Amino acid sequence: MTLIDNKERLWIEYTNTKSSEIREKIIVEYISLVKIVAGRLGIYLASYVEYEDLVSYGIFGLIDAIDKFDYNKGIKFETYASLRIRGAILDQIRKMDWIPRSVRQKQKSIDAAIKKLESEQGPSFSDEDVANELGITIEEYNNWQGQTNINNVSSLEDYMEQGSDIKSKDVSVTRTIEPESVAMDNSLRESISYAMNSLTENERKVVLLYYYEELTLREISKVLEVSESRVSQLHSKALKKMKNILGDDFRIMMG
Repeated sequence: MTLIDNKERLWIEYTNTKSSEIREKIIVEYISLVKIVAGRLGIYLASYVEYEDLVSYGIFGLIDAIDKFDYNKGIKFETYASLRIRGAILDQIRKMDWIPRSVRQKQKSIDAAIKKLESEQGPSFSDEDVANELGITIEEYNNWQGQTNINNVSSLEDYMEQGSDIKSKDVSVTRTIEPESVAMDNSLRESISYAMNSLTENERKVVLLYYYEELTLREISKVLEVSESRVSQLHSKALKKMKNILGDDFRIMMG
């Protein structure tokens, strides 16, 4: 019996009996899903919230998803549950309310400086340019970036609201490829290439290692020989740059 068969068997039995024992088995089956969602969110928050805490928050979301899921509707549970898990984690982080007003103000100042530089010289500006625009040293700017990394919680939903964090690799989709679809694919590919070229070398490495090689935050830090918090910072800066350049295409790329 395969793992998928076992999950389906458990769902059928739980749907019919609502047994607490079966419910516990389902929770165990999907703990890995919680870890994946927590890991995705953790790259933004690694310096400020422990991964184990994110997992514990996510388990509440998993339990809520199990209790409210209707197996008979034929919806994929992983897709439904990942949204509930993510929501539970973000809700708990919001309740913590540990982002100081001064940090929020620094984030607004950085965003305004980046927007101005982009309008004046495109996406090719450096961290030194941003620091000069803000009237601070590069050391102070790096410190600001470290502080404002926690403020990325508010933009997590922008980055992830397109759907499940879990991309199923074992589902094949058959469709007729229309000429306009090919043109759109080529256009998106060119846009992504342009956006990637706007990144610094290390920012580009983080994006490639995280999204294409599927390395963890810790693994990337070892490859680049920098701290995990620095990888988190580079990741956040890279996504912000790419989102500004790609606009709506950013959701397609991340979806």
